[in-house]
Amino acid sequence: MKKILLVDDEEGIQMLYREELEDDGYEVISAFTGEEGLLKVKEESPDLVILDIQMPRMNGIETLRQMKMAKPDLPVILCSAYNEFKQDLGAWASDDYVVKSSDISELKETVRKHLIK
Repeated sequence: MKKILLVDDEEGIQMLYREELEDDGYEVISAFTGEEGLLKVKEESPDLVILDIQMPRMNGIETLRQMKMAKPDLPVILCSAYNEFKQDLGAWASDDYVVKSSDISELKETVRKHLIK
């Protein structure tokens, strides 16, 4: 079973994504901060990370940078409510970028694409 780390400070998003991804057969582990996400990458060895950008203390761009330094081959999907972050040079290090929506079909398809490789 593929393991996904979901890093997002919004509990509602965590619940929605967890339910949908577990229904698709993935194991989902959660982190609510960038710092916690970095620890979980080391401790849990996920197959893929879904990472929010707007989080307190350490934002997703900095978290992404540190994750890629530690594990360059780990696929990371940035998932933000803000489309304008696609233009941020720091976001280019991600493997994909998905705009948050209550319809998570695009996110689920993006996850599948990276985990089938």
